[in-house]
Amino acid sequence: MAKMKTKKIVTKRFKITKTGKVMHRVQGARHIRRKKSKSRQRRQDRPAQILTTKYARMIKQYMNA
Repeated sequence: MAKMKTKKIVTKRFKITKTGKVMHRVQGARHIRRKKSKSRQRRQDRPAQILTTKYARMIKQYMNA
């Protein structure tokens, strides 16, 4: 059986930490920021963790990690 290729879009959107957590950018953080509170903007600037293990496992499989 052939090796599974890495899904390039997944490698651009997600990052796997040293401990194995899958991190992603928070949606809605790029524009129309004036009406969002400062605390909400700060929260959206930091990467967030994928909490669903089903999706995290799937993303790791696509990244061949």
